[in-house]
Amino acid sequence: MNIVLLSGGSGKRLWPLSNDVRSKQFIKIFKCEDGSYESMVQRVYRQIRTADIDSTVTIATSKTQVSAIHNQLGMDVNICVEPYRRDTFPAIALAASYLRDIKKLSEDESVVVCPVDPYVDEEYFKALSRLGSLAGEDGANLVLMGIEPTYPSEKYGYIIPESEAEISSVRTFKEKPDVETAEKYIQNGALWNGGVFAFKLGYLLEKAHEIIGFTDYNDLYDKYESLEKISFDYAVAEKEKKIRVMRFSGYWKDLGTWNTLTEEMAEAAIGDVTLNDSCENTSVINELNVPVLCMGTKNIIVAASAEGILVSDKEQSSYIRPYVDAMEQEVMFAEKSWGSYRVLDVGEDSMTIKVILNSGHNMNYHSHENRDEVWTVVSGMGRTIVDGMEEPVRPGDVITMQAGCKHTVFADTELELIEVQLGREISVYDKQKHDLEV
Repeated sequence: MNIVLLSGGSGKRLWPLSNDVRSKQFIKIFKCEDGSYESMVQRVYRQIRTADIDSTVTIATSKTQVSAIHNQLGMDVNICVEPYRRDTFPAIALAASYLRDIKKLSEDESVVVCPVDPYVDEEYFKALSRLGSLAGEDGANLVLMGIEPTYPSEKYGYIIPESEAEISSVRTFKEKPDVETAEKYIQNGALWNGGVFAFKLGYLLEKAHEIIGFTDYNDLYDKYESLEKISFDYAVAEKEKKIRVMRFSGYWKDLGTWNTLTEEMAEAAIGDVTLNDSCENTSVINELNVPVLCMGTKNIIVAASAEGILVSDKEQSSYIRPYVDAMEQEVMFAEKSWGSYRVLDVGEDSMTIKVILNSGHNMNYHSHENRDEVWTVVSGMGRTIVDGMEEPVRPGDVITMQAGCKHTVFADTELELIEVQLGREISVYDKQKHDLEV
């Protein structure tokens, strides 16, 4: 089975645990049997591998999410990187071209596309396999998964099938409605459009060439910035005549809001949290190194991170986005391919960061034009290279680097640093990468 997982999102609806580089699919909130926690992307990737160990999985995502994916899934996962955000059709076209030109997949192969973040069980992955086998059969160029609706939702578009059969031709599509209209759709047999579909690779590439015009993967990548932002539904699905829908009535949930996400938490609180006996339907996630105490709260979500603190009625939490859109703030936490960092303090001419490098990893060899840096080793063992000179480091060591100085650090064990950045123009864009001669 060839699966393309679409990993997008701007990190707004699950603030403050999500941000521009840490979308909802990377929040570790689901408890594992060993007591650790996994994220949505880890859960779905694990489920796919369990259902079909031989499946080929490619994650289509933006540049800002690549490090988090490597951090959580390892370096061997296939990633098709969008150089700019251009909605689902360009992303899928680029992924299809990547599969043919880079991964050398035959155009006769079936490909299943689905979001990276549904909350599902094993029946969903069996359905994906069947969806892939239906692609190209019985004259169908495109086969959709239609989710049997459980309530009249305003969050989803709707697929109107021609019949009530398990597999049916598609009569039409409907955009996200109001509740009253959604009720009418459901009465007429409508299905939720969960963004899951399958096709033959050659079919999608033909459509991509018709709409965009390009030669191969490299050409499409180079012109990606100029592409129109358009969804796959508008560009392809709603215009396709040979299109069918397969009903899915198994467990499927979009955990897109705090309210829906907390419904699937295995426990009421994660982190340093105390709830007194009079709390009801209260969910707390605390990523800070300070305790959170709730007393007598009802139907409340509390989320605390370096980005901020949310205290909300669970139902009202669905309307968070415009308030977060109005905020301007630094990204305070991010997972990188080499580890993670958390901003501890931001001053007028300084920024203090806690950096954790995973054992065996290192930062890029780089320099900054507009800031000095001071690293203090808190724990672990490693090596620094500063302007070509290598030195071992251990707890208590201090490394000072002036602006323009080339530097990196290698972690022989897990390495914790406190990094102080000093300068009037501190910016994530002030970074120049250099080749390191070993």
